[in-house]
Amino acid sequence: MTTTVAEHNSDNVVNIFTGQAWSPTLDTQFIRLAPELDGLEMLYTNSAHPDTSFSIKILCWGLRENGDIVGLVPWLNKITPCPDISDPLDGKWEGYYDPGTEEIFHDAPLHKALELEMAAEYYECNYENPDDVVQEIPDSIGTHAVFSNDGFKTLLLKEVVSWRLLYNGKIHALVVDEKKVVTTPVLPGDVSLYEADSDAEFRYFFQHHIANKIKAKDPEALAAIATLSEP
Repeated sequence: MTTTVAEHNSDNVVNIFTGQAWSPTLDTQFIRLAPELDGLEMLYTNSAHPDTSFSIKILCWGLRENGDIVGLVPWLNKITPCPDISDPLDGKWEGYYDPGTEEIFHDAPLHKALELEMAAEYYECNYENPDDVVQEIPDSIGTHAVFSNDGFKTLLLKEVVSWRLLYNGKIHALVVDEKKVVTTPVLPGDVSLYEADSDAEFRYFFQHHIANKIKAKDPEALAAIATLSEP
C-alpha cells in the first residue's frame, strides 16, 4: 500500500495569537525588546585571531514570535542576533558574557526572559500596518552611525538615540536631524528623529569606544574602516 502526503499551503495556516498567515519568516520575527541595563556582553572570535576572544556590549534582548529569546547587537550595518553574527574576518559568536562574574552562558537570563514574555502579553494589541511602531527603546551603549558619500574619505558620525521595533519585526536605529530639533535633550519618540538606514549615505554602526577613536583619527580605527570599505 502506498501512502501519499498531501501538500499544504502555508498561507492557510494562521497564528491564533496574531491572526496572521503563518510563515517561517513571521515565526522568527521580533515582537518585543528589553534593554540590557546590567552590562552583559557578547563574546566572539574571528579567523584573524583564533586564540583571542573579543566582547561588545549587548544592546537589548529580543523575543521572537516563536518564543525564542536572543541578545541583539549593532553589527556592521544592522542590528543582529548574537548567534547570527558574521563579518569579513569570519566573526563567530561564542556566547554571552557577564563581566562581573566572568560567567559565559548561551541562553538569555531568566529575568530578561520573564520580562519579555510578560511585557509581550501585557502590551499585546492589534496593528493595522506592517510599519506601525510597536516599541521604541533608548540606546544605552553609545552606538554611533557612520555616514559617507565618498568612499570613506570623509565621515559623519551621529549618535544613535533610540531603536524602533516595527510590527513587521524590523528594528531601525534612530538618529537626529539637527534641522528639526526644537527642544533638547532629544529623547526617544522626538519628531527630529529619523531611521539611519533610510539615508543612502549610511554605512555602519560602531559602539562608542570605536566611534571615539574614529573622531580622534586613530590610525588603527581608520585602517579598520578602510578594510570594511573594500569591495
